[in-house]
Amino acid sequence: MIDLGISKLALIGVVALIVIGPEKLPKVARMAGTLLGRAQRYINEVKSEVSREIELEELRKMQKDVQEAAHNVEQSIHQTWSETEQELRNLDQETDTALLHMATPEDLAVKAKSFRRKKLARTSALPAWYKNRHGQRQHIISGSARMARHRAYPRSGGSFF
Repeated sequence: MIDLGISKLALIGVVALIVIGPEKLPKVARMAGTLLGRAQRYINEVKSEVSREIELEELRKMQKDVQEAAHNVEQSIHQTWSETEQELRNLDQETDTALLHMATPEDLAVKAKSFRRKKLARTSALPAWYKNRHGQRQHIISGSARMARHRAYPRSGGSFF
């Protein structure tokens, strides 16, 4: 920019006073001020328009990035969906083959018999007194019934007072 100090402004004012004259100098100064104001407003408008364009360009870039991210997410979801669908098809085929090799009624009877034998061994292998001593409950009772059972004094049916 132009470096205008006080001494240079005074020199310009003296030269303008001599060249233009004292009658026309106020009109010329007013017109110069008006033109200078218009120039400043124009420069400010250009700056704001340039900054708006830069912001729009940034927004377009962000929009493009978001669209790419959405496209990538869509691709990954589609890929996961197709993989899951393929796994389900494979599982369906496996179950179909497993159903073809189902157990016969004789096999089911043998399994049921062995299950009953194991259950009987599990429930009757320990004597009842041992189960009672070590906390395995024979009968399930509610919490309030347990509290009443272990209360130090029995409650009478009368009133509190």
